[in-house]
Amino acid sequence: MTRVRVELPVILPDIPDERDPCVERLQASLATRQGIERVHVVPPRNGTPACLCVHYDPEQVSLDEIERWVRQEGAALTEQYGHLVLPVSGIRSVRHARRLERRLLREEGILDAQVSAAGVVRIEYDRRRWQEEAVRTLVEQLGLTILPAFPPPAAEEEKHVHAGIFGERTELIYALLCGFFLGSSWVAETWLNVPALVPRLGYLLAYFFGGYYTLRETWESLKQRQLNIDFLMVAAAVGAALLGHWAEGAFLLFLFSLGHALEHYAMGRAQRAIRSLGELMPRTALRKTNGTLQEVPVESLQTGDIVVVRPGERIPVDGIVIEGQSSVNQAPVTGESIPVDKMPHPQAQDALLQWERLSDTYRVFAGTLNGNGTLTLLVARESKDSTISRLVQLVMEAEARKSPTQRFTERFERFFVPAVLLFDLLVLFGGTLLLGWPFETAFYRAMAVLVAASPCALAISTPSAILSGLARAAQRGVLIKGGAPLETLALVRTMAFDKTGTLTRGQPQVTDIWLAPGASRNTLLETLLAVERLSDHPLAEAVVQHIERTASFTSLPDPVDMETIPGHGIRARLQGDPVYIGNLRLFEREQIPVPQPLQQRMQALEQEGKTTMLIRRGSCFLGIVALRDEPRPEAAAVMQELHRLGIRRILLISGDNHRVAQAIAHQIGLDEARGNLLPEDKVAAIRQLRTETPPVAMVGDGINDAPALAQADVGIAMGAAGSDLALETADIALMANSLQGLPFARALSLQTRRIIKQNLWISLGMVAFLIPAALLGLQLGVAVMFHEGSTLVVVFNALRLLAFSYPQPAPT
Repeated sequence: MTRVRVELPVILPDIPDERDPCVERLQASLATRQGIERVHVVPPRNGTPACLCVHYDPEQVSLDEIERWVRQEGAALTEQYGHLVLPVSGIRSVRHARRLERRLLREEGILDAQVSAAGVVRIEYDRRRWQEEAVRTLVEQLGLTILPAFPPPAAEEEKHVHAGIFGERTELIYALLCGFFLGSSWVAETWLNVPALVPRLGYLLAYFFGGYYTLRETWESLKQRQLNIDFLMVAAAVGAALLGHWAEGAFLLFLFSLGHALEHYAMGRAQRAIRSLGELMPRTALRKTNGTLQEVPVESLQTGDIVVVRPGERIPVDGIVIEGQSSVNQAPVTGESIPVDKMPHPQAQDALLQWERLSDTYRVFAGTLNGNGTLTLLVARESKDSTISRLVQLVMEAEARKSPTQRFTERFERFFVPAVLLFDLLVLFGGTLLLGWPFETAFYRAMAVLVAASPCALAISTPSAILSGLARAAQRGVLIKGGAPLETLALVRTMAFDKTGTLTRGQPQVTDIWLAPGASRNTLLETLLAVERLSDHPLAEAVVQHIERTASFTSLPDPVDMETIPGHGIRARLQGDPVYIGNLRLFEREQIPVPQPLQQRMQALEQEGKTTMLIRRGSCFLGIVALRDEPRPEAAAVMQELHRLGIRRILLISGDNHRVAQAIAHQIGLDEARGNLLPEDKVAAIRQLRTETPPVAMVGDGINDAPALAQADVGIAMGAAGSDLALETADIALMANSLQGLPFARALSLQTRRIIKQNLWISLGMVAFLIPAALLGLQLGVAVMFHEGSTLVVVFNALRLLAFSYPQPAPT
C-alpha cells in the first residue's frame, strides 16, 4: 500500500479549516474509487497546512490517477459548495433566530444554516442551485439587513433602518405604549366615572401595541407549521379577553413585549461587543510612494507597500517596522495590558517570509494603537488577511456555533411547547369534567398554566450566557471558537503543555561548548555552522547566532544530502564526511555507539535543565553543545493559578530529553513531565490522558503541536496573533505570546458554566413553581409577573459576563 498527501487549502481553497463538511464529502467520494483503501485528514503540523492522505494500491491505480481524482473532486466540491458567514441586523430574539434557521433549511440547496441571535448567519449552499448573490437576497428577503464586516462609523445608525417606524427602539416603544394604555385604562375603569367603552378602547390599544411583535412571530411560526412560545402567550392573552379579563391580558402582553425588547437589547449589547473589534480597523492609511505621502483606502494596500503611522493613530495594517521607534498598545488584538516597544527590523524584506516567527519587537498588528513615536511600516499582509480581519471572521463563525447545553435546551423546548398545550387542554377539560370546576374557572386556570409553563427564560438562558462569554473573551485577546470549547474548558481536569515556546521563551541560548578529547574547536564550530545554518529549527538558529557572534569564518563548505530527522537531529555530508548532529536517539537510530564519557557528560548537562546536541564528523566525535531555553517569567504563577482554579493534573510533554523536561517541570511547579516524545508520541500521550483523567486540554504554540492540539478535548494555542496555523487548529487561541491569558480563559469558562446553571435553575425552577400555583388558583397577572421577571433575571445575569474580569498572575 502506498500513500500520497495533498494540501487541503490547495484542493479546497474556500473552506475555513479541515473540519468543514466539504472535507468529509471529499473523503467519502474518494473512498468509493477503485484501488483506494483509506482516506483521512492529517492535521496541520510543523508550519504546513492540513493535508488529505490517500492510501492506495499501486497495482490497481497509479499516482497520476490519484492526483487527478483528488484535483477533480476538489474542484467539483469547490465549484459545487459555497460558504457564507454574514453579519446581519434585524434578529429580534433567540426564538426569531431559530425560526429563521428553520426557514433557511427548508430551501432546497441550502445544506446547512446557523443563525445566531447576536447577528451572525452562516450558510452552506449548493452552487448548482444557488449563486452567492441569490443567497444574500434570500437572507434579506427574510427581513434581515446584511452588514459589512468592518462597518463605517455611520453604519451603527443605518443598520436598524428596517426595525420599525421608530428605528431600533420600535419594539421597546411599542411595549411602553402598551403599558401606558394599560395603566390609563385601568385607572379610568377603577377610579373614574367614564363610559365602559373608553377603558375597553384603551385595552384594545394596549393589546395592539403589546401583541404586535408577538402576533407577528406567531404567524410566521404557524406558516412553518410550528408552535412556539409566542403562540402560548397570544393564546393566553386572547383567552383572558374572552373571559373579560382585559386588564390581565394586556398586562401579560405588556410584560412579555417588554421582556422581548430587553432581550433584544441584551443580544444587541453582545453583538456590539463583538462588532467593536471590526470598528478598530482604520479605513484609510498614509502610503509612502517615492517620498510622498498619500491617503488611500486600506483595501488598496499590497504586501510590500510602505505606510507611515503618526503618533496616537491606529495602525492600519499588519506590518514590519522599518523606521522609527514607539510603544504600541496591542490590547485590542492580544489583550496585553502593557504597551509593547517597537523598533526597526534590520532586514525587513527578508523578514516578510518569516512573519509568523518574528519577534513582537518588529511586527505590528492592524487595529492596535500607536504611541508617541512615528512608525514607518512595511506592509506584511493585505487588509483582508490581517490578524484583526481573521479574528473578526473567526469570532463571527464562533457565534454561529451552538454549545451542547444550547442544543439540549432547543431540543427540550421543541417537545416542551406541544406538551404544554396538551397539558393545558387536560387542565381545561379535566378540571371541568373530573374536578367539577366551572368552565370559566377551568378556562382561567388553563390560561394561567399556559403562561406559567412557557419556557421563555429557558430559551434565552444559555445563548445569552454563551454570546456574552465569547464577546468578553474576544475583548481580552482570547479567541474561543464557539460555545462547546467555552463549556468544555470548565470541565477540564488535566492540562498538558508543550515546552519550547510555550512554557519557555522559545529563545534558547548556547550555554556550553564541550570538546571531545582530541577534537578541534575550529572544526567543531565550522561543522556546526555549515550544517545548522541551513536548518530552521530554533535550536539551530541559536547555535548559528552564537557561533557568528564568537567566531569568524571566511568560507564554509556546503553540506550535501542533508536530512532533518524530527525528534532526533540532522545528518548530512560535508566534504565527503558523514555528519551527525543530534541527541542520543539519533546515534541509536544510526547504530553508532557513543563512548561512555560522552554519555555521562550529556547526562550531567541535561540534569541542569539544558538541551544537548552531540556532534560527529567522519569517524570522530567532535563534542557537545548545550543550550538552555529559560522558562517564561509568568509560567510558575500561572501553574499555581490553574491549580487553584481546579486543574488537578498539569504535565509537560516534550520532545526534549526526559531529564531536561523534568528539570523545567520541577522549576515551574508542574505535577509530572514526559520527555523524548516524537510528534506521534505526543498524540498517543493525549489519547492516554483522555482515558485516564478526561477531559484533557493541550496547550502549545500552534505550530509544531497541531496534531496533539487536535487530539485533545480542548486545544489551546498561545501566541496566535499573526499565526494563521494557530488560529485555524486550536479550539481556543491566546492572541498574546504569554500564558497569562490562560487563567482568565479558565475562570471565564467556569463563570459562564455557573451562570448557565443558575439560569437553567431559575427558568426551570420558576416553571416548576408556577404550574402547581396556577392550578391552585394563582392569579394570571401574578403568574405573568413571576414568569417575565424570571426571563429578565436570566438575561441580565448573563450580561454580567460582559464585565467579567480576572487578575493576571504576576510574573516571578
